[in-house]
Amino acid sequence: MVSLSTPLSQFPTVKKSLLKKLSSLGLRSAQDLLFYFPFRYDDFSHIVPINQLQSESRVTVRGRLQLIAHKRGSFQRRLITEAMLADNTGQLRAVWFNQPYIAKVLQVGDKLSLAGKVELSRFGLQMVNPTFEKVKVDGVSVHTGRLVPIYPTTAGVTQKQLRFLISKALLAASQCEEWLSQDIIRVNNFSTLPVALQEIHFPSGGVKSDHARERFQFEELFLIQLKNELARREWRGCSALPVIFQEKETKDFVAGLGFTMTDDQRRSAWEILKDMSGNQPMNRLLNGDVGSGKTVVALTAIYNTTLNHFQSAWLAPTEILAQQHFATACSLFDGRGVRVGLLTGSVAKINDKENEDCPKKKFLSEAVAGKIDLVIGTHALIGDKVHFSNLALAIVDEQHRFGVEQRRLLRVKSANGSVPHFLSMTATPIPRSYSLALFGDLDLSLIKQMPVGRRKIITRLVEEINRHKAYDFIRAQVGQRRQIFVICPLIEEKEAESGRQLILMEKKSVLAEYKKLSEEIFFDLRVNFLHGKMKSKEKETVMRDFLNKKIDILVSTSVVEVGVDIPNASVMMIEGAERFGLAQLHQFRGRVGRSVHQSYCLLFTNAVSDLSKKRLGYFVNTADGFELAEKDLELRGPGEVFGETQHGFPELKIATLQNLELIKKSREAARQIIDSDPTLAKFSLLRKKLVEWERGVHLE
Repeated sequence: MVSLSTPLSQFPTVKKSLLKKLSSLGLRSAQDLLFYFPFRYDDFSHIVPINQLQSESRVTVRGRLQLIAHKRGSFQRRLITEAMLADNTGQLRAVWFNQPYIAKVLQVGDKLSLAGKVELSRFGLQMVNPTFEKVKVDGVSVHTGRLVPIYPTTAGVTQKQLRFLISKALLAASQCEEWLSQDIIRVNNFSTLPVALQEIHFPSGGVKSDHARERFQFEELFLIQLKNELARREWRGCSALPVIFQEKETKDFVAGLGFTMTDDQRRSAWEILKDMSGNQPMNRLLNGDVGSGKTVVALTAIYNTTLNHFQSAWLAPTEILAQQHFATACSLFDGRGVRVGLLTGSVAKINDKENEDCPKKKFLSEAVAGKIDLVIGTHALIGDKVHFSNLALAIVDEQHRFGVEQRRLLRVKSANGSVPHFLSMTATPIPRSYSLALFGDLDLSLIKQMPVGRRKIITRLVEEINRHKAYDFIRAQVGQRRQIFVICPLIEEKEAESGRQLILMEKKSVLAEYKKLSEEIFFDLRVNFLHGKMKSKEKETVMRDFLNKKIDILVSTSVVEVGVDIPNASVMMIEGAERFGLAQLHQFRGRVGRSVHQSYCLLFTNAVSDLSKKRLGYFVNTADGFELAEKDLELRGPGEVFGETQHGFPELKIATLQNLELIKKSREAARQIIDSDPTLAKFSLLRKKLVEWERGVHLE
């Protein structure tokens, strides 16, 4: 008798070697198998008589085995297993390469089912490497004659093994606890859990199968929305320092910026200031395209906080970006009495002559005494020794690069016990469905407009035959005292055996490009490089030299993607452009075009597929980052929207973020349950499931 907890070691045919490989897929028990969902299906439901077969069709054929034999092929002496299957209409040849075990498990006279693609050969119609299955007495098939599930797998674990094991695990499906409420099941016309499990793995086709898949997609999204709603409710239960809008002084600050804020900037600033005026902590995400002016919006909120005699903290993902924010804040707050501090792993300083290089101990004492109005920093900001007197505003830049725990620590830094207002910022345009699903606990402010006078970046897909022209163009740009970024191709994880090897391969790619450009193409120009294997101080030195115009051409990996502002850079040249997502390409493009000078983005690609060419063509013709993010989500899926695995974001096993209606439906269901029962006291199974899910997705 199989139970949910039955270990796979007790399943028939599972040897120790297979057990280890299954464990690497996260499969250790019958329950693990039940919730290991297929990512697609092969449609072999069409069972066709042999005399009606057509070349290129994907079908199932049933008959009796008349012949099974081995032979050596003439090409590379491959071992060929050849079989002849016959039904009452004709005969069909089947061929398998390098699978000698087949002749041992099949015998002449076996009633057999073959599923695969029919091909035309010099012998007539045949199937090459078809899936085979002996026809059982009850006629039930697992591998042929149906919609056949295809699962994520690894070397040494076959699809047939997974299907066999899952078919056995389904005997325990009735033991699964139904944690969705009966109201949700009824309103959405979902199948019960045991039926849904049977249908998701071995679909019978039709409406029942569709409802099963939708149920599991809903479940995933529903748990995310429950987490969001509980976080939102917990946040609303906290108290914050009300930051009153100082209208006259704030308007004076905005008027003195030297440029006119866009309508989107003004609206976003007002939404933030309005949220901060209450005694419940703000929890808002400021999402703006690259170069749209989020920094000024944040500084407006910081200035208003300072006018209320409260402190602000600004967490940046890199030291160079923290220093850039520090320089911008010092410049825009010049003469306004705002004391700005910078705290990183290597630097502690305050914007006054006495404390330009401040001892860290003194810096910390000034912060806890409330004498620094704004502290900008990196991870050092969330260290145990950093405290504030009256922290009212916490800002996290590029929040997807920090874990949930780091963000939580920043929220509890104030000595007075109040929770600071929280503003998260990202330059990665987030599709609406993504923000609803994964940022549901945050209110959203959008900046889509670009500052007035910003020139559109000219983007071109350059053919290899014109590479020399691109190099000539770059040389001409340097002649006009502009600077150039060169991005090396992304090394994909599957190309490396480990994360360490991945970094080493990226380093090798950068150094090879640097050598070519510095020694052969631009030997008379100042070329330097940047890659992930370099120490932080080395990276900072290179970026500072680039910012100070000591480097003409910077060859880099994707480490330049976020934040760094080099106004003098006018060309972004991207090698292997097909390897990057649209959103990441847009981030690269946003590193240029930050001054009055015309800027350019040049794409080089080895892509041969129509999809890659179409995708890059879309990028060339689209400047709107939000449109590109939607397209990226459609083409590459949610895991690629930010260009890297997200800290604290659950990996979706079956749901998709393209299904906006299902996201809305799951959000509404979560809100109704939390509104009626904030502690989930009446929903013990749901509460248990939520705890298990949070443990499984590592929200930390």
